[in-house]
Amino acid sequence: MSPIHSVLLDLDGTLIDSRPGIAASTLAALRSLGHTPDDTLDVTAFIGPPLQDMLRVLLQAHGDDRVDDAVAAYRQHYGDTGLFDCALYPGIRDALQAMHDAGLRIYLATSKREMFARRILEHLGLASYFRAIHGSVPSGALDHKPELLAHILAERNIAAPDSLMVGDRRHDVAGAHAVRMRSLGVLWGYGSRDELEAAGADRLVENPADLAGTVLAMLRR
Repeated sequence: MSPIHSVLLDLDGTLIDSRPGIAASTLAALRSLGHTPDDTLDVTAFIGPPLQDMLRVLLQAHGDDRVDDAVAAYRQHYGDTGLFDCALYPGIRDALQAMHDAGLRIYLATSKREMFARRILEHLGLASYFRAIHGSVPSGALDHKPELLAHILAERNIAAPDSLMVGDRRHDVAGAHAVRMRSLGVLWGYGSRDELEAAGADRLVENPADLAGTVLAMLRR
């Protein structure tokens, strides 16, 4: 019997450019704690890791350790308006359709809260492509990629050798290798070529038009 091939996809920087909404919610969170951040604050380097890690670093610049308060304020703003301030990368819808038509099982694997990820995919009309949508949960147990990917493999009965993790940051690559999955780094997101190569990505892809073909080639060789 042939193996069932599965592809796990990151969200921010892989399927969507979510930087505007994340930046707006970050600024709102900092202001809610009484700070006056620069409106031009660049959050690009922080997109990908768990939210707590991003806000902890940004708060350090203000001598503030109220990470939990910042996270709560961020999620309030993001849930109200920030999550819809995003855009699908050109070519991603076609890539999802091609992978779906080829018989791949497609799963979302994001460090974003699962409920936010689901709302975004539904808003963009993409939810139907996914067998399941997985993200972080209130307990914090799945905040980091190794734990999240291990959970998905076990929950969905996916064999690591027959699956592939696709993402734009080193955390996606490291998470995949921690659970013995192969990794594909995308170059249109928030991580650089140097970052992905240093993390040990098994292969890189430069544009969404080549995503489906590259995924299929990696899974079926």
